[in-house]
Order: sequence, then C-alpha cells, then structure tokens
Amino acid sequence: MDAFSPLPPAWTQTAIHGLQFCCPRCHGAASQAQKVWINRQSPVIGEDYRRRWQEFYHCDCEQVWWAWSSDRPPSDLTKKDSEANGI
Repeated sequence: MDAFSPLPPAWTQTAIHGLQFCCPRCHGAASQAQKVWINRQSPVIGEDYRRRWQEFYHCDCEQVWWAWSSDRPPSDLTKKDSEANGI
C-alpha cells in the first residue's frame, strides 16, 4: 500500500471524520493504523495560507477514519530531538 498513491484506495470510501485525530470508535492512534493514505492531490489552503491534506486511516478495529494533516498532534520525536539538542 502506497500512502502517496495518486488514486484513493477503495477502503477510503467509508471513512468518517476523526475529530480528535484518533479512531472515533476505539480511540486508537494514527500510528497504530493498518493502512494509511494521504490525499495529496487536493490540498486545502487555510486562513494562514498553509496547505493541509486529508489523511485516511484504516484502524485495527476495522473503522476507517480521516483527519486534516493540520490537526495532527506534535510528534514525540520532535520533543526528543529538542531535548537532545538542549532546546
């Protein structure tokens, strides 16, 4: 499965909006998804003129959900890099 494929996989057709950037059914994290697809063909421009994309996730509980890339919480990896560099 290519997350950056230009064509949406069939499983994305039943997706519902995950308002909290997690699975709406079991609250599983996006990082635990079985499959991921990012709709990079149709970005939306926000009020701050930054692009955002729909990210689709197929959860372990079989729920398919999507969220905006701009709603993704900060990564723990970013925090660790900052701490390692004394920032």
